[in-house]
Amino acid sequence: MHHREAWLQVPGTDEYRQVIRWGHWGRPLLVFPSEAGSAVDFANNGMLEAIGDLVGSGRVSVFCVDSLDAWSWSDNSLPTEVRAQRHGFYHRWLTDAVVPWIHEELGGPVELMTTGVSMGAYHAVQFALTRADLAPLAIGLSGAYDPTQWNGWGDLGDATYFANPTAYVPGLQGDHLEWLRSRVSLLLVVGEGPFEVHPTRSLPSTRHLAHLLAEKGIRHELDVWGHDSAHDWPWWRKQLAHHLPRFC
Repeated sequence: MHHREAWLQVPGTDEYRQVIRWGHWGRPLLVFPSEAGSAVDFANNGMLEAIGDLVGSGRVSVFCVDSLDAWSWSDNSLPTEVRAQRHGFYHRWLTDAVVPWIHEELGGPVELMTTGVSMGAYHAVQFALTRADLAPLAIGLSGAYDPTQWNGWGDLGDATYFANPTAYVPGLQGDHLEWLRSRVSLLLVVGEGPFEVHPTRSLPSTRHLAHLLAEKGIRHELDVWGHDSAHDWPWWRKQLAHHLPRFC
């Protein structure tokens, strides 16, 4: 399958991270890997093949990115607030390097969809909630949405608050909330099977975020799969193949 790739510098660092594009045409889908994963994981774990008909027929063009988790959220030697500050570098990489590259590839600005599995689901949903102007639709698969629960420690500040949907969604109000209600749409998918509760907390975290979104009237869907649906690639392949066609 046709693909292109680029290595783009993370603003404010000496780090470079990869973006891989699959497909010629169609609605752009920005894909985040699982924790500390890379841009190749989507294809290597069969996710690209699972939606291959959509890519091949020009309904969707897939843009897979590397993570920066090993330097940010996954570095348990750092207090949570410092990890959140480092996550900010990743967010700037997405907005200042990745999105412009995608727009260049596509011949101009166009709305993105985001998706990801496990910690990648957090990134997909967080990006849509904070940059709904760029990516108004997110599909989160087996996500956990409270970074303070990721071996968190230390005093928390603004960086953690604004990187934590379960913290800032309850505080949304006024014109910004009205704009989000009119703009963003989130699809939260999770199973009830192995590893969706322990140790990932994906099931309770997904249910909790859906509850918070409902309280604020923010458009979302919660799709809970059964007790056979595990926190693993075979189920994420099925879930994405099931849901993506109606969005592209």
